[in-house]
Amino acid sequence: MITSLRVTTTPATKVNTTAALLACGAVAGPLFLVVVFIQAFTRRGFSMTIHPPSLLSLGDGGWIQVANFIVCGLLFVAAGAGLRRATRATWGPILIACVGAGMVIGGLFSADPGLGFPAGAPAGQPTTMTWHAMLHLTGFGIGYSALVAACFVYARRYWYSAIVGGVTALCFVYVMSGLSHGNLIPLWLALVVGWTWISIIPARQLARENRV
Repeated sequence: MITSLRVTTTPATKVNTTAALLACGAVAGPLFLVVVFIQAFTRRGFSMTIHPPSLLSLGDGGWIQVANFIVCGLLFVAAGAGLRRATRATWGPILIACVGAGMVIGGLFSADPGLGFPAGAPAGQPTTMTWHAMLHLTGFGIGYSALVAACFVYARRYWYSAIVGGVTALCFVYVMSGLSHGNLIPLWLALVVGWTWISIIPARQLARENRV
């Protein structure tokens, strides 16, 4: 006699799934930064003072940064889902997922070569912008805007989030306004501060889940 089997979701299963999603976000930031900086220091002709991380997606070995954008972006999307399940909050998890979505867009669509990178690229800024570079810039804008907004949303729970949001926003505005005179170190600072913070949030929630 064949009987039907019904799989039920136990509280333990739900907790394990939530913990796995949160763990994705906890590792995504450090993973992204490690891969970016290894490339920044090893790719011939790349300089953090004048080249943004986006240019690492170009040339020989560019696939590594493309994969870094997409994989870590998906991990942050998963983290947003995990935070939603764990806290039932709305905007914070959505914004963190948007950071991930912006990274995926940035990985799928490449920037234009320029500033002498990769080898053979024009020495200056591109004079025109291709459609894929526009989409890359859109992903960049979505990711950074969502990150700053998420910082201020989480400032009600973690006071230092407001400082992170302020520093990240100021660095971004400083570079984009031209006040940095082409020195992109503030942009790299924003990357380190922002992407470290965005992994701390799911990591802290994961620690809470493990104590339950």
